[in-house]
Amino acid sequence: MSDLPTPGTAPGTAGLGLPPLLPEPTLPLKRPRRWLPLLLAIVVVGGSALGMLGYLGWKIGPLAFAVGLSAALLPVPVLIAAFLWLDRYEPEPPRLLVISFLWGAFPATLLALGVNSFFTGWLNVVTLPDAVVATVVAPFIEELGKAAFPLWILWRRRRELSGITDGIVYCGLSGVGFAMVENILYLGGHGFYAGNEQWGPYSGAQLVFGMFLGRILISGFAHPLFTSMTGIGIGIAARSASSWVRWCAPVGGLLLAMMLHGSWNLMATLSAEISPYFFLYGYIAVMVPVFLTAIGVALWVRAREGRLALQVLPAYATAGWLTPPEVAAMGTLARRHAARVWAKRVAGEPGRKAMKEFQFAATRLALVRDGMNRGLDENPADQARSVAEERDLLMVVSGTRAMFVGRDPQVPPSFFDGTAYRMTFPDGVTRTVPMPAEPVVPVPVLLPPPAPAYPAYPQPGYPYPPQPYYPPQAS
Repeated sequence: MSDLPTPGTAPGTAGLGLPPLLPEPTLPLKRPRRWLPLLLAIVVVGGSALGMLGYLGWKIGPLAFAVGLSAALLPVPVLIAAFLWLDRYEPEPPRLLVISFLWGAFPATLLALGVNSFFTGWLNVVTLPDAVVATVVAPFIEELGKAAFPLWILWRRRRELSGITDGIVYCGLSGVGFAMVENILYLGGHGFYAGNEQWGPYSGAQLVFGMFLGRILISGFAHPLFTSMTGIGIGIAARSASSWVRWCAPVGGLLLAMMLHGSWNLMATLSAEISPYFFLYGYIAVMVPVFLTAIGVALWVRAREGRLALQVLPAYATAGWLTPPEVAAMGTLARRHAARVWAKRVAGEPGRKAMKEFQFAATRLALVRDGMNRGLDENPADQARSVAEERDLLMVVSGTRAMFVGRDPQVPPSFFDGTAYRMTFPDGVTRTVPMPAEPVVPVPVLLPPPAPAYPAYPQPGYPYPPQPYYPPQAS
């Protein structure tokens, strides 16, 4: 009787800690209109883009704007590629990544421009010293503006955040967008426009080159680095079941981002007013170590997604959904690449694509199960969504495996029964082989027959799709 599943769990999944089956709702759930947030984002981002680009074109002129835009765009592909490289285990929805970048580029910069201009006396209402605006007002409003959309994702789309890596990616892309537009203003306005007005286009080009070295090659990481601190807090909050942590972690990350930003601006202010050595010392002694530490943290938390798969997915292997070698192949990016190469060898390009989809679904499955184990779902609706997503991911895992499992002609036929392998040796005898301590990747298994039909979810007794069935081989 100990092998029987607990009431309300899927057959063959005993020991996974699955939640009890939720009662069927008596009234249909009201689904929010998904197009409203997207429409609002398009209106806000589009309106801000028109306003910001129009201001820049009017402020510095078309020629200076074109020069500044050309120079500011150069580092953008490199920075975006770096953040997307971090997000390789479980890539985020492209639409949210694009909106994050555009949010930082236009709404955040427009907000910062308006507030900073207000406090420097542009409206002749409030006038603060430039040093105060640069070290106090600007860091506060700029970091708050850049983090606004990632914070909205945490508030409304927390399920899209799988951890610290995702928080860093969303906030980092917002910082890249903000830095791009700011560099247009500095390189095109304070650089080319100022130099061209006073000494001609050649001097303007020299100023642009000098600013390019300082603002992009030397300190191009500044804005993404500052906002990534908020991203770390957002990622911690997204994977915590504690309401206290969910509030304090983003606020703490935002305050740290403001402090780093203020320190950076303070170094520039002291360097201009007292001695250039202030900036040099602060850059080498403070910002470079912080930058290298942030890179180390980002790489560590990215690798943790692979370790999480190794911690969570073995329970599904015990239930018969996966084999231990397939779980072991999820541990690192190198192993995943090797698995895709193998799948292409045995099943061609469709096999490679199926393996890639399998790896994404298995990674997402590990994250969903980890969230359920942590108790991240606070209400029945969220719990039901997790149950449904887990069911769908299991079906994707089972379906994609059919493209490459059991197709390798270079190894003997075998199948995994949840505890050991049954392998057909060259003498034609099928023998039971214990599971090795270090799984060999890959080990083929027999393809399961098509999954039998089952009632639509949710109905009593069917909270998940049935476990795949592996028929024994004849001895």
